[in-house]
Amino acid sequence: MEGCNYEVFLSFRGPDTRTGFTDHLYIRLTDAGVRTYRDDEDLRVGEEIGPDLLGAIEQLKISIPIFSKSYASSKWCLKELAQMVECRKRKGQVIMPIFYHVEPSEVRYQTGRYSEALLVHENKKREDDESIRKWRAALNEVGRLKGWDIENVANRFQLTFSTLLSRHFFIRHEGQLVKEVVTKVLSELKKEYLVVTDFLVGVDDYVKEVERMLGTNTDDVKIVGIHGMGGIGKTTLAKVVYNKLSRDFAGCCFLADVRETSHSKGIVFVQNQLISNLSKKAHPGINSKDEGIMAIEERFSSKKVLILLDDVNEKDQLTALLGRRSCFGLGSRILITTRKVNVLREFGVKLTYLVGGLDPERSLQLFSMHVFRSDHPPIEKMEQSREIVKIAQGLPLTLEVMGSTLSICGQRKEMWDDYLVKWKKGHIEGIGSKLMISYEELDSNQRQIFLDIACLFHEYDKNMVIYMWRDCGLCPIQSLEVLQVMSLIKIGEDNKMWMHDQLKDLGREIVSQESGGELDKQSRLWNHNDTLEMLLRENVTPRSSERANIPLWSIEM
Repeated sequence: MEGCNYEVFLSFRGPDTRTGFTDHLYIRLTDAGVRTYRDDEDLRVGEEIGPDLLGAIEQLKISIPIFSKSYASSKWCLKELAQMVECRKRKGQVIMPIFYHVEPSEVRYQTGRYSEALLVHENKKREDDESIRKWRAALNEVGRLKGWDIENVANRFQLTFSTLLSRHFFIRHEGQLVKEVVTKVLSELKKEYLVVTDFLVGVDDYVKEVERMLGTNTDDVKIVGIHGMGGIGKTTLAKVVYNKLSRDFAGCCFLADVRETSHSKGIVFVQNQLISNLSKKAHPGINSKDEGIMAIEERFSSKKVLILLDDVNEKDQLTALLGRRSCFGLGSRILITTRKVNVLREFGVKLTYLVGGLDPERSLQLFSMHVFRSDHPPIEKMEQSREIVKIAQGLPLTLEVMGSTLSICGQRKEMWDDYLVKWKKGHIEGIGSKLMISYEELDSNQRQIFLDIACLFHEYDKNMVIYMWRDCGLCPIQSLEVLQVMSLIKIGEDNKMWMHDQLKDLGREIVSQESGGELDKQSRLWNHNDTLEMLLRENVTPRSSERANIPLWSIEM
């Protein structure tokens, strides 16, 4: 066991189960990605368990003793069992016993063959009395633990006497037992557990709502789409739900950044990832999208799976990865995160959840966690903290970036004041690149309208400008719909268009960069003083002002 890099330890009596049940279990665990050590007594040297093996057992997370008819006749197996019990007491190691054609009571009370085997050890003086006492105590303790009994697995089915006598029957239900053990091991190890931020604030209600939509107690296939603007917390929410559900699924798959990966490496690469993760095997070598769709439908049509597809931006990606909605087994659950709710609609996803920003109090709590590692700022920092939180407008990504920045810079008031002035102007490093992804998804008409709203028409009634956009050939009705479904703008009941400050800052930064920072070359001017300066400098008339998109009605004289 060099390196002690194993997770599960199999303790068994070779002649009873080595070439059958134990071998089957070992292969299935290994295929599932579980680092499994099986101790084969035929390969042992000497009578004593070496210190390396004893030390390695201590590092393992799970031990699985397979109690067969002659298990207790091996003092090596009994020493391993005693070590497992010791590790369970001292380190909380999990023991999952399997009773292979042996009654749990026979192990617990050392009756029948187990009684005979222990008497042989005592009579032959193979070990001192203290060691045998520990063996008996270990058998008693582990015999009381909840585990698996091959006979109970068999009894779940309608059986005839002739069926019970057939070798085929036991082989078939040994396979069922192995499947149950592997599922339980994966659950205990949390092999599918995804890493989420240490600072979770305000997600409990969202998680409960998504879980309600998934309906975890039903057997049909459920798909839930989680959508919202970039940085709002879609992936975090989906990961928390995924982690809570993963223990109930043997087949789980999380595909991160589907948009980026499919664009950079191709959708076939992503299909291979999905198939490999669900089958627990290496890349199967799918060569085309259609071949991948067929393989997914054929391999997993009867398998209950949990899938999280993160940051999807095209319907074709969903078609390639999910095929027909019914191509997964009953009870399957699928989570999709996206910035574009229309992608979900086009694919036929009926259950969708819009992630909104945090309210002021939760925003303050999240910011405080990143800066002070506590739920609230200290009294002397409360006023500045509240001012900073207002800038973020409930966007978790912004709160994280600002909080992390200040945690590094220290607590000096002057430093905080400098950052506050900077951030009020919209210069928050690390935000733009995240939000830029959504902008790059827009076509040319949609980009022009996005920039117009960011620079000029925030909180304007859409009916005041929609005719201008139509005259410019920008297809405003369709473009505004796209901006809404991508969570880039909101249009209230009063028809006013609203955009998050971080998105406004992004739009204005784009316009500024396009002109090389030269004011007279900017396509849009939003600062009243700059606009007035340009009008006075160039003696601009209402007609010539069209060149620079200067809205004369917005100038404050």
